[in-house]
Amino acid sequence: MFEGAITALITPFNDDYSIDFEALDRLIERQIEQGIEGIVPCGSTGEAITMSLDERCAVIERTIKTVNKRVPVIAGTG
Repeated sequence: MFEGAITALITPFNDDYSIDFEALDRLIERQIEQGIEGIVPCGSTGEAITMSLDERCAVIERTIKTVNKRVPVIAGTG
């Protein structure tokens, strides 16, 4: 069971519309530092629909790696 606040992350992009993974890492670290209880990459913020399956998988994989088991990660799938 989950408790507390869980953030549906935005996905940061570069000017060329590629995913800005360094900004994603910083965003994740900031959320964890501020006490968030879980993170949802590619969730309900809306941009996942504009990303390819490979891009969504890359964001989810990077999030899992960056979080490193500190909080739950709930992968957005739709």
